[in-house]
Parts: sequence; structure tokens; C-alpha cells
Amino acid sequence: MTDWTGVRERVLALAEGPGSGRVFGSTGHGFALDAPLTAAEVADLEAWLGVELPGDYRSFLLQVGAGGAGPAYGVFPVRRVDPCGWRWIGDAPEEVEPGMAAELFPGGADPEAAVEILAGQPFMEDFDDLADFEAACEEWEERLADVQYDPRFTAGALCLCDEGCGLTAWLVVTGSERGRIWRDPRSDGNDLHPARDAGGSLLDFAGWYLGWLTAAEAACGSEP
Repeated sequence: MTDWTGVRERVLALAEGPGSGRVFGSTGHGFALDAPLTAAEVADLEAWLGVELPGDYRSFLLQVGAGGAGPAYGVFPVRRVDPCGWRWIGDAPEEVEPGMAAELFPGGADPEAAVEILAGQPFMEDFDDLADFEAACEEWEERLADVQYDPRFTAGALCLCDEGCGLTAWLVVTGSERGRIWRDPRSDGNDLHPARDAGGSLLDFAGWYLGWLTAAEAACGSEP
């Protein structure tokens, strides 16, 4: 179990640091955190999702906050929005549906299908007419989106963070990758992949968040 003692206070203290503006995304979240959830609220969230949350994210919600300051533009806050149920508030690519969250995480899109479509990208030099080229590009982009953005490929994962320029980060909650953070660079034409630290080690939620906090404190010139 991750020890989150003092983490909330460390994050909030960064707002007063002289170098806080040097931390990427800080102008968006301002080092503010939502209030933590109660044990009853977390239990209700898990019942709504139909899956138990990874332990480090669960304890984060209970001890640090329901969301707010964090890597890039922060951790999407999770709130009860009746009558819709629980929602992660932010620019997530899609709303979480309980059935999808409880399905087995497949590990990203079908790489062979994506490669095949990418190989067929149209280029202007292959067309005599601009309108034909634009129509081919539109059709190609739709085919690529159908493969890369099929919601089945992120089933069993929760989108927690906007990294900017259409990039996001997901927390896997089912299957063999449960508890790990996956980065989502599909807006750049690449497939989802596990997040790693500077040393190449796979990141769980705690490693992802605490690694950000350590780097933010260094950038601000403060000490934990």
C-alpha cells in the first residue's frame, strides 16, 4: 500500500513556490486539489464501475484528493454527477461507462490493422485533382480513427490525464496490466503503450504521480 502521508500538503505548498510557473501544466491546475473522497464514496464509485480500483489510486482518492494537480495538466477529478453516475471531469476522449470499465483491458489497438492503414496514407503527388486528394485523405483518416479510437481498445482503463496536444494518460484497472499507467499518443498516429520512468521501469499510478511531484519540487526549488 502506498504511503501518501504529507503528499497533499506537499502539492498544495508548491502553489506558493517562487518557481511554480516553471512546472508544465501548472497554469492549468494551479497546484490545487479537490477534497479527498470518503470511504463510502469510493465504495459507491467501485460499485458503479463494477470493478475494484487499483490500491494506490484508491488510497490517493481517500488521502490526497479526488483529482486536481498532477502530471501535465493534472489528474481528472472524479465526481458523482446524478443522474449520470460518476464522471471524470476534463477533456477525456469519452465518458466512462460501467460495463466498459469492467471489461478486460486488451492492451491497445490492433497493431497490424493500424500499420496496414498507415501504409495506405494518400499523398498529393499521387492525385491529379486537389478535391480527389482531400476526399481520399478524409476517407483514410476515418478508417484510421475507426481502428485506433475504437472504444473496445481502452476498455478496462480510465483516462486520468490530459498531457496536451491530444495526448492522454490512462490507468488500467483490469487484466495483466492492472494498476499501470498507459500513455495514449494516438493523436500523433501512434498506438497506446505502457508508461515508463527515466530508467525504463514500468509505472504504476503511485510511481507516475510521485515522480511528477518530485520533479515539480525540484523545478520549484523546494524540498519535501
